[in-house]
Amino acid sequence: MRRFLTFALLLMLTLGLPSAFSSILFSSKLFESVAQRYDKRAEERVRDWQRLMAENRNSSVEDQLFEVNQFFNRIEFVDDIKHWGVNDYWATPIEFIATDGGDCEDFSIAKYFSLRELGVPTEKLRLMYVTATRPRQAHMVLAYYETPSAVPLVLDNINKRILPASQRRDLIPVYSFNGEGLWLAKSQGRGRQMQGQNNNALWQDLNDRMQQGF
Repeated sequence: MRRFLTFALLLMLTLGLPSAFSSILFSSKLFESVAQRYDKRAEERVRDWQRLMAENRNSSVEDQLFEVNQFFNRIEFVDDIKHWGVNDYWATPIEFIATDGGDCEDFSIAKYFSLRELGVPTEKLRLMYVTATRPRQAHMVLAYYETPSAVPLVLDNINKRILPASQRRDLIPVYSFNGEGLWLAKSQGRGRQMQGQNNNALWQDLNDRMQQGF
């Protein structure tokens, strides 16, 4: 996270980003694997996530945003170096839920994939790097755009209320991305798209682990 400005430049210079979405398959095999790798409490947390998905599949987008944001914001914030022993690690939603901890990128990624699973279109969601000003630090949030020109709603683990970006003056947008491309920030709007797609090791590794069912 501390190196995200350099990382943004690397993203802009690279070529191809994986589609970044595959349907989440809840199965007895998955729950058994979680219990074996972690413990029964981890399995129950993943089952809670399954129930969240099932109960909100036909809900309004407003309710889906609220429920997903609330569900993940109960998890403890833990820096990557303490949690994973490395400076930067992007956990899959299952890893994040099972270990019951993660940093701002893990919160945002888990919300992104959950909302995609609930049917929210990719083009309405952006993982957004920002500078938080109180205190000043690099940070990631999830942005939801109702329409292409709309001011996005911000799903955040620091301020747990879902607010329009225009009401989050404590956040300075830097760039955003999803499975379709990378955008330089433009005030509170969508910004300028740099390229159709991009490629980076963290995003690729995250997707590889999700393809493997974990």
